[in-house]
Amino acid sequence: MDDRDFEHLRRAIGVSQLARENGNHPFGATLVNADGAVVTEAENTVTTGSDPTGHAETNLVRKAGALGVDDLSSYTLYSSCEPCAMCSAAIFWAGIGRVVYALSNDELIAMIPPDSDGPALGLTCREVIAAGNRPIAVDGPALEDEAAVPHERFWA
Repeated sequence: MDDRDFEHLRRAIGVSQLARENGNHPFGATLVNADGAVVTEAENTVTTGSDPTGHAETNLVRKAGALGVDDLSSYTLYSSCEPCAMCSAAIFWAGIGRVVYALSNDELIAMIPPDSDGPALGLTCREVIAAGNRPIAVDGPALEDEAAVPHERFWA
């Protein structure tokens, strides 16, 4: 990972803060092309969209599909948090070539009180993607302290 990766992760973390400010769960994602330009970004819309699949990454995959790009293998998805199994599968099916995430599942779980209705976290992003038949690079966690800030006092 390099400085550009950290810059894009910070942007995804910023989008996660916007999601929280907009009444949603604090998750955000950005999609970057091979030239390093942000192509699109998405925040979690589970609450405001009344859609349990409205995670930042699945919203981003939907937006990417609307771009009309046939091959996303040279694109990188930056996420404020390790993508869940559903989102990891969507990333796989979209053909995105790389995932970089900030906050790990383990750190997120540690922030969620046991009696809350926080997200159910099972398989890791790496496990889901490894089950597929195409290579997708996964880097992370990184900048976990920064990525944790939008989650502070959210899950209580």
